[in-house]
Amino acid sequence: MAVTHALPPAPPLQRPRVLMVASGLASAAALMLFGGLLGIYLTRRAELLQAGDTWLPEGVTIPLQQPNVMLFTLLASAITMQWAVYAVARDDRVNTYLALGLTFVFGIAYINMQSYLYTLMKFDVIANQQAVLVYTITGAHLAMVVAAMIFTAVMAFRALGGRETSRQHDGVSAAALFWHAMVVAYAILWYAIYITK
Repeated sequence: MAVTHALPPAPPLQRPRVLMVASGLASAAALMLFGGLLGIYLTRRAELLQAGDTWLPEGVTIPLQQPNVMLFTLLASAITMQWAVYAVARDDRVNTYLALGLTFVFGIAYINMQSYLYTLMKFDVIANQQAVLVYTITGAHLAMVVAAMIFTAVMAFRALGGRETSRQHDGVSAAALFWHAMVVAYAILWYAIYITK
């Protein structure tokens, strides 16, 4: 009687990481958008300063306290987002939900502080280009924060439904990638707009 050896089972197919690739491309596109907008902003500011004009119109101030608080809020949110990735990779459901919830709260706090900062700046959009540039850049970032919050909320619901586990947690990782890109974009515009004003 001949002994036949059974072949080992084929390894499980690796699911394509479409969500991670799409999130990476969206993050790169958003960072390129902010790079272009900040390039226009810095070029225009340099031209005005070189001509001997002032960048900020008379009576307009951009306070620094609120942008600093917004920066530290987003840095804290990056930590909680990474905590969510760490927790979901270990099937720690409670910490995953807690971390995603805290990240969402930090996003709301950022939006609240940004809208308060708009009331303090009192830029006249009709009278000067500086206001248009500042509101365009900060408004685009505000839209990116809202998009990151929606993405995070969708991934939190997926985790709640059991779709995000230690074996497959690309959704939370993709949301974290986009969230971190949003934080990096704010750190760059914080320096370009609020610090070097």
